[in-house]
Amino acid sequence: MDTKLLGEELKKLGFTFFSGVPCSFLKSLINYAINECDYVAAANEGDAVAIASGAYIGGKKSVVLMQNSGLTNAISPLTSLNYPFHIPLLGFVSLRGEPGIPDEPQHELMGRITTQMLDVMNVEWQYLSKDLEEAKNQLIQANEQIARRRSFFFVVKKGTFDKEPLQKLQTSIHLNQIRQHGHADHQMPTRYDALSAINSMKDDDTIQLATTGKTGRELYEIEDAANNLYMVGSMGCIGSLGFGLALSQPSKDIVVIDGDGSLLMRMGSLATNGYYHPANMVHILLDNNAHESTGGQSTVSHNVDFIDIAASCGYTKSIHVHSLEELRACLQEWKVDKGLTFLYLKISKYSKDQLARPHMKPYEVKERLQRFIHNSPLKGKEVSGS
Repeated sequence: MDTKLLGEELKKLGFTFFSGVPCSFLKSLINYAINECDYVAAANEGDAVAIASGAYIGGKKSVVLMQNSGLTNAISPLTSLNYPFHIPLLGFVSLRGEPGIPDEPQHELMGRITTQMLDVMNVEWQYLSKDLEEAKNQLIQANEQIARRRSFFFVVKKGTFDKEPLQKLQTSIHLNQIRQHGHADHQMPTRYDALSAINSMKDDDTIQLATTGKTGRELYEIEDAANNLYMVGSMGCIGSLGFGLALSQPSKDIVVIDGDGSLLMRMGSLATNGYYHPANMVHILLDNNAHESTGGQSTVSHNVDFIDIAASCGYTKSIHVHSLEELRACLQEWKVDKGLTFLYLKISKYSKDQLARPHMKPYEVKERLQRFIHNSPLKGKEVSGS
């Protein structure tokens, strides 16, 4: 089918933001997205889902593109981010290894179970027709599911799209401007105190996203606010979620609060963030060298120089802060100067006992945040402290 005509139908329905990882079956649709829409090349498929999800929260109808082998990488966010937060995405996943069609051996099993995986994950799907008129009707059906906050994936067989040449290359280099390493004198505050310091710097233009586990729960205890989002599950995806939100809401200040175990899980996201470099995002890593939320098992973060990694990935500033005072000062400076910034703070392993959990369901937290973003009135029962 004519790829450009299908792409134009997607645009008519409002789908203008794409993120994905290449596949030969989808190359023409990916080329169209790069040529005509906003396309983010993700490091992996799970990151693509998280990026597109952040863009959706910010008001963009989003599409993810991936090979079916990459569907396995996307399982975590699809089941523990999109499902509980009711974040619907339109997906196109290739059917490599289709039974009866010769393909590489690594695709054989995945070809047999692709649609079964979508069924198990409660994701609506259809095989995308090669007939344009029929495909248009399928897009309408998919759009109706998106409106009901349900993700919808098209399974794409070989030879579905005709050739769409790549007209523009994404080639830009963003160099680190400030790189500050640590010294021996670390304050080592608790995570609770670090989160309190971060929270004290927010204003009405700030959105705070906290990674899964005790980070989100402690931020909730400090202040449950409409401009907070507490991640549940989908570990490692908070940086990509914040990045997608930053791209879709450039007038907001996006504060991403990460942990060492989380960031280590999806470090490729740093490269994507640095390449596209949203100036309105600050990425704060609170490192206690442990999976403290699950019993205190050690991570390998003590062997990693996050400052050099973030700097080499293109973060404008990459700074090791040693105290809560330095942390507040860096956040104040970022609010004035902007620029994609990475702040690293070593914290203690201590955390509060008997931590509360958000009283709202994840999708209610998301919907409250969306109302905050779009300046819609909040119901009294959902205002912080009520």
